[in-house]
Amino acid sequence: MTVDGELAEAVADVFARFAPNGVMTEQGVTYNDAEDAGTPSGPITVRAYLEVNDQLEETRQKLEEALFYLGMIRPLPVPSYRHLADQNWMEAWKRHYTPIPIGRRLLILPAWMDSPDSNRIAIKIEPGMAFGTGTHPTTQLCLELMELRLCHPELQDGERSPRRAGDSSLPLVAQNDIKVIDVGCGSGILSIAALKLGAKQALGVDIDEESVKNSRENAEANGVSEGLILGMGSVQEILDGRFAFRSAPLVVANILAPVIVRLFDAGLAELVEAGGAIVLSGILSEQEESVIAAAQAKDLGLTERRQMGDWVALTMIR
Repeated sequence: MTVDGELAEAVADVFARFAPNGVMTEQGVTYNDAEDAGTPSGPITVRAYLEVNDQLEETRQKLEEALFYLGMIRPLPVPSYRHLADQNWMEAWKRHYTPIPIGRRLLILPAWMDSPDSNRIAIKIEPGMAFGTGTHPTTQLCLELMELRLCHPELQDGERSPRRAGDSSLPLVAQNDIKVIDVGCGSGILSIAALKLGAKQALGVDIDEESVKNSRENAEANGVSEGLILGMGSVQEILDGRFAFRSAPLVVANILAPVIVRLFDAGLAELVEAGGAIVLSGILSEQEESVIAAAQAKDLGLTERRQMGDWVALTMIR
C-alpha cells in the first residue's frame, strides 16, 4: 500500500498487528546537492508478509477491517496482495552476488564464496556493509589505479597495452614495500587491496564509527589485520600525528568530489610524500575539472585518468 509520509507510520502499525513476519517501508530519494547522500522524498510504500495458512482469509479480513477504520480518519488506497513462493531468502539473495574481476590481478568476492580464479588476488567483502563493496564504478576505478601504481609502475605514462592475466612478466605484488593512507576507508576494501598487493602497512581513517568497525571485520576476514591501522578521523587527525605515520608514498581517497576539494584545503596533499601519488575517485565527470584544479594548486600533477560511465578516477603525482 502506497501512502504519504503522514499515514505511513499508522499503516505500518496496523500491518504489524497481523504480520508476525515483519513490515517494511520503501521511499524514493532526491539529491539536493553534490554532497547529498540521498534525502527521503515522495510517497511511502508499506508492505507486510502474511503467512499462507488456514487462517489467512480470516487474517486478511481483520486487516482490511482495521484499515477501514483507519480510512475513516483519512482516506486510504485499497490494499493489493501478491503471492510469494516460499524459499530460502538468504540463499536467494546470495545468488545475485558474483565475483568481480578488477584490473589485472584483483577479484572481489562475497565473504561466503571461495575464489574461482587462483591467478587473481581475492578480496572478500561482506555486501551491504559500509560503502565500498566493489560493485560501484568509483571503487573499481580506484582499485584499478591502485593496482597500476603498486604493481605496474612500468605502465605509468607509458605502454598500457593489455597482457594476459597469467603473464609472468607482470609482478604479482608490489616490488617495493610501501605505506598507504586510505582517507574515508568505508568498508576497508582499498586498504585491504593495498596490503594484498604488497603494501607494507595501510592506514585507514573514517569519520563514521561503523565504517571503522566494518573495515576491521573485513580485514580479519582477509587475513591482513596485522598490517592495517584503523581509526576515527580524517586528514587533520593524520597530520596531527594521532596515527603511526603522517604521510605515505600512496594516498587514496574515494569520496565525493566536493569533499575532496575541501580536503585539499585541509591538507590532503601534505599526506603524499615527495614523488608519491594520490588516487582520487568518487568524481562525476562534470566535477573533474574542479578536483584537478584543487590538486594542481597543491603542486600535484595529473598522470593517469580512468572513466566508467559518469564516474572518473585520477592519479596525481606530487
